[in-house]
Amino acid sequence: MNISSLNSVFFIGIGGIGMSGLAKYFLDKNVKVYGYDKDSSIITKDLINKGANIFHNYTDIDISKFNSNDDSNLIIYTPAVQMNHPLLAGFVKQGFDIFKRAEVIEQISKKSKCIAIAGTHGKTTTTSILAHIFNEADFSFLAFVGGIMENYNSNYIYSGDDYIIVEADEFDKSFLRLNPDFACITSMDVDHLDVYQDSTKLIEAFREFKNNLKPGGFILSNENVEIDSIKYGIGNDAKYKAVNINHTSQYSKFDLQHINGEIKNIKVQLPGLHNIMNTVAAVTIALEVGITEELILNAISTFKGVERRFSYTINEESLVLIDDYAHHPEEIKQVYSTLKSIYPKEKLLVVFQPHLFSRTRDLMDEFATELSKFDAVILLEIYPAREKPIHGINSQLLLSKIDLENKILCSKSEISNLIKGIGYKINVTLGAGDIGNEVQQIKQELEYAI
Repeated sequence: MNISSLNSVFFIGIGGIGMSGLAKYFLDKNVKVYGYDKDSSIITKDLINKGANIFHNYTDIDISKFNSNDDSNLIIYTPAVQMNHPLLAGFVKQGFDIFKRAEVIEQISKKSKCIAIAGTHGKTTTTSILAHIFNEADFSFLAFVGGIMENYNSNYIYSGDDYIIVEADEFDKSFLRLNPDFACITSMDVDHLDVYQDSTKLIEAFREFKNNLKPGGFILSNENVEIDSIKYGIGNDAKYKAVNINHTSQYSKFDLQHINGEIKNIKVQLPGLHNIMNTVAAVTIALEVGITEELILNAISTFKGVERRFSYTINEESLVLIDDYAHHPEEIKQVYSTLKSIYPKEKLLVVFQPHLFSRTRDLMDEFATELSKFDAVILLEIYPAREKPIHGINSQLLLSKIDLENKILCSKSEISNLIKGIGYKINVTLGAGDIGNEVQQIKQELEYAI
């Protein structure tokens, strides 16, 4: 694989958040970009506007137009696509070398100082904050982010090749392809047991990620992560410690005590202790690469956030609707904690769409525990993503385990009427599936009723 001599790239699953960022990179390099995704979306439409040629029906694609003996053609696929998918299988049958996204990122990262942000949650916001600081500091860098940064309406920034900032995904062990100069582990909770089988193997993978750090490299991890490294957090053992914490529905404010001193009055437009931790991690790495405190403070104050990360879609006196990507029990716990800190006297309604049959099976009791903390639960059917159904695993089973009277399993079309009927002021939609596509419709229907 010679990245510098490519003429064309074909992406199988181009509409994914990770694949689309890579597609934008090749478009910026004036490489012809082709792709397939079964669904048309805002992401695919944006790529088409930028010059990509995208198909939504794989039978429309003539594989013979691509030369398997030509090293200037590259085929990239997402692990979310099964190997027996007709298009992927067709390329393999024709003798093409095919590569996972992580393998391509690995090659791109070799020509830059690599900053890798890993963790089962928190990595997208941390990566986004760090990328924004780099951009405001006018650094030469490339950033691949697993969410849409609201400052840029993009999951990708490219201003040069001195640094590469990568959201290092633990799914499919993709992050083990990287050899970072700087690394951060935000969290290490049990997840992706379809890949790791048990928590021990997951922890082993994160330790291997740490060991892949280049000699003399810098690694940082949250104080709750059982990895030997410099720590950040709020406890006494944290070398980078948030103190004097204050947060509202609009912002969080804190001071950062660090090895060489203290930064006063860091103010970020994100609520919640978890977002303070994300900010601390990003600021720490920014300090390590030599960005000044003044530039960091200015950048943090202008960071707008990431789409679907505690995003207010309605924020009125009588009605609040927040949308978040939370799809793991620990993330739901963080959302609930943030809501209670902002609205301590209000009842809370959650609309939750479980993501993956395997995750729902493996963390069923943990999901039930966290959802039971709310005052009302609207539950949707499990979003399968890359998976086929697992016998006996369904949302009805999860619903039965939630210790609440005010709970219901419904279709997406019923959400707005149920929210209106329950009548709480504070409402939150959670999930990593397609629930995010429903939010604008829910917003319109709820605003009409205000």
